[in-house]
Amino acid sequence: MKTLLGLFIVALFTAAGLAQTTPQNGDADALIAKSRAVYQAVKTKDVAGLKTLTSEDFRIVSSEGKLHERGELLGAAQEGAVRDVMFYDPQVNQIDSGAAVVTYNLIITMPEGDDLLAPRYQKISDLWVRQGSEWRLKFEQATPLRPID
Repeated sequence: MKTLLGLFIVALFTAAGLAQTTPQNGDADALIAKSRAVYQAVKTKDVAGLKTLTSEDFRIVSSEGKLHERGELLGAAQEGAVRDVMFYDPQVNQIDSGAAVVTYNLIITMPEGDDLLAPRYQKISDLWVRQGSEWRLKFEQATPLRPID
């Protein structure tokens, strides 16, 4: 009976280990580069580049907590809504072979320095999905990083 229980526990841990997928280095590096490229495209007003990087049904929950469509992101890029951006501390969590989440921190400088609506320090989570052979950004969540009172 102990042997059977032991085999069951080993099988359970083995199955749990197989269920957790870790990104292959090439995918992780490519996804980090793509997340970085999104903000570079916004900064340089590269609307065509943003169209290539995002899915047609892209959505973002911005740092003020509102849901925005892809067209709004493209419009913000065209207007030059971001002056500068510093991208750091990226991490990739592969969900399966067709989806991954990239989290990272940003320091954003905008032309109009309204830190309440566009906080300078943000934590970003990007959901990337495979469409054919390409990765496309499907969803993004931006959370303001503020000091705790």
